[in-house]
Amino acid sequence: MIGMATSPTPPIARLTRHLRASDLRAAALLATQATHAITDISEGVHQSVWRTLGAPGGAAPDQTRGLTGLIYQSIHSATGLIGRGLDAALTRLEPTLRRLETVGDESPERVAVIAALNGVMGDRLTASANPLALPMTLRYQERLTHYSRALQPDLTLKQQLPQVSAKVLLVIHGLCMNDLQWTMPSATGTPAHANHATALADAGGATPVYLRYNTGLHISDNGLALAAQLEQLLAHWPTAVTELTVLAHSMGGLVIRSAVSQATSAGMRWPQQLKNIFFLGTPQHGAPLERAGNWVDLLLGSTPYSRPFAKLAQLRSAGITDLRYGLVRNQDWHGHDRFRRQPDHRTPMPLPDGVACFTVAASTAAKHSHLADQLVGDGLVPLRSALGQHDTPAHCLQFAPARQFIAYRTSHLALLSSPAITQQLLQWLA
Repeated sequence: MIGMATSPTPPIARLTRHLRASDLRAAALLATQATHAITDISEGVHQSVWRTLGAPGGAAPDQTRGLTGLIYQSIHSATGLIGRGLDAALTRLEPTLRRLETVGDESPERVAVIAALNGVMGDRLTASANPLALPMTLRYQERLTHYSRALQPDLTLKQQLPQVSAKVLLVIHGLCMNDLQWTMPSATGTPAHANHATALADAGGATPVYLRYNTGLHISDNGLALAAQLEQLLAHWPTAVTELTVLAHSMGGLVIRSAVSQATSAGMRWPQQLKNIFFLGTPQHGAPLERAGNWVDLLLGSTPYSRPFAKLAQLRSAGITDLRYGLVRNQDWHGHDRFRRQPDHRTPMPLPDGVACFTVAASTAAKHSHLADQLVGDGLVPLRSALGQHDTPAHCLQFAPARQFIAYRTSHLALLSSPAITQQLLQWLA
């Protein structure tokens, strides 16, 4: 009827669209960890003051002794007891809360927040079994939507995919991002349903498969997990896969390089189908911001009063610290203190043999400038790093000149939505 208003969405429905039953338990775990961390910092500052007065310390350099030490120990014990009690109570409450959840996919806003949290501290979320820790999933995106669903390779993939090609396009996001962010909003604010991935898939007749993963884990750990999932996916693909192409943004490029190396060493079959890799703004040799973070660690640790606060800077994840030099192998980080300043000791890893590799680098500058290329780049990754160039010849990645493209007036995130880059990718694919 004319003038009839539609019923507004109930507040509880709007809220539960962004929440899950396990979120309360996840928040309680984070609060418990934060309380422990703040207590450690407070005790460290306390002991630093006592040490300047000549007072002896406790069992560890940052611990106090006597009654003061007992108070801090009591805080830790009470926090742990309360945290375990909350975790047990909320675990029992979850089945009831789950009935309030909105049926369907997670909202894009929730996915974005959780992806960012995983990028910053995803290794800690995984270590504490926090429900917010993202599992690695291969996903399919419905056209004209902002949702995706996880594929189950052990089931019949033909029933999960509307159409299947003998060509597969694997799409990998970067640090703190997720698979839904390949589709960027248009300038008018309306959803833009085309992206690099859909353009490549349509042009090449491929089925796009998106990766969602915890970017806070070590790059080599994600590489190993991806290698195993690809082996399973291609083994269960409804038709024989003739070609695998990878489109990777930022950290995603390091993850696929690690996955190829580990899969080849393990004798997996899927690297034989790998034909092309397109890198978008991948920090092949690291990013300056993480090296700056390492300097913050050094500066905070230079005085006894600021040393306890170095723990705040060390909250950043293993995935972030791997970006200092672009570590893609286990041996590059295993057994090393990832917060201690040290030179680049990576084992050189060339581009995979027999694979056509293309790289797109970006600069926020208007035109080529040596100073801007060195200091600015795309705002996060310098041009030399994205192009695979290095002062040590063994570390240089041999991208053919015709397989390099530099986008000017383009930021790191704008790499995902630049029409010029879409056209360049299509030219390379052709």
